[in-house]
Amino acid sequence: MGCTHDCSSCSSDCASKNPESLLAELNHYSSVKKVIGVVSGKGGVGKSLVTSTLAVEMNRLGYKSAVLDADITGPSIPKAFGIHEKAMGSDMGILPARTESGIELMSINLMLPEETSPVIWRGPVIAGAVKQFWTDVVWTDVDYMFVDMPPGTGDVPLTVFQSLPVDGIVIVASPQELVSMIVEKAVNMAVAMNIPIIGIVENMSCFKCPDCGKVHKLFGESHIDEVAKAHNTKVLAQLPIDPDVAALIDSGNAEKIHLEEIESAAKAIAEACPL
Repeated sequence: MGCTHDCSSCSSDCASKNPESLLAELNHYSSVKKVIGVVSGKGGVGKSLVTSTLAVEMNRLGYKSAVLDADITGPSIPKAFGIHEKAMGSDMGILPARTESGIELMSINLMLPEETSPVIWRGPVIAGAVKQFWTDVVWTDVDYMFVDMPPGTGDVPLTVFQSLPVDGIVIVASPQELVSMIVEKAVNMAVAMNIPIIGIVENMSCFKCPDCGKVHKLFGESHIDEVAKAHNTKVLAQLPIDPDVAALIDSGNAEKIHLEEIESAAKAIAEACPL
């Protein structure tokens, strides 16, 4: 009664002053220390490549890493690691798949009857599945979990930002000016949700001819430094177009990839989000 809506000068302990958290409870048997979202404003910029290689490099740095594949309608993480098995369950919950180097993975593709089966679900159901990957999966002593999110600012990113304790996001972009505009949408969503932006990874920044060594800017000059400066963040890495890297991902050999740029990005993430 008589509320002035100025909580700073109010001694009452009401619902408006202490709104209920929307964070979902982690599985009782799980341990996840840091959650890093990997986002993009649009599809086709190599977000899953960046997610996979970040998990690999973080693992090489001595941290226990994991990947939660939140791209329900376009899952690609299991293929990148050559995982074709189905997820198993126990009394504790759903058990994630494990790569050769010990990276834990969970994706809808591990639960479908066939890998090529389409997921024809409405948004709330998709968002619910992502939430269950957090609440029902048994994640074992994970230092850094990377969440591979679908492009855009729809139901799934909103669910991840609200339901998971996201410590920061990495934005993946390509050099085109149009993408820079779309990057701003992803940045603005993170700001609105009060999620720290760790930095930006520019993929497909150039192509180096294997014969003559000449560098070609296939998508024009990069504007990534301007974009990073405008949003008070940093450029974590600039990745060239590399057919060999693409071939390793396509053949399920993400763990054989070593990119110095991604290693530096992983170190920057560990520095920005220390355990």
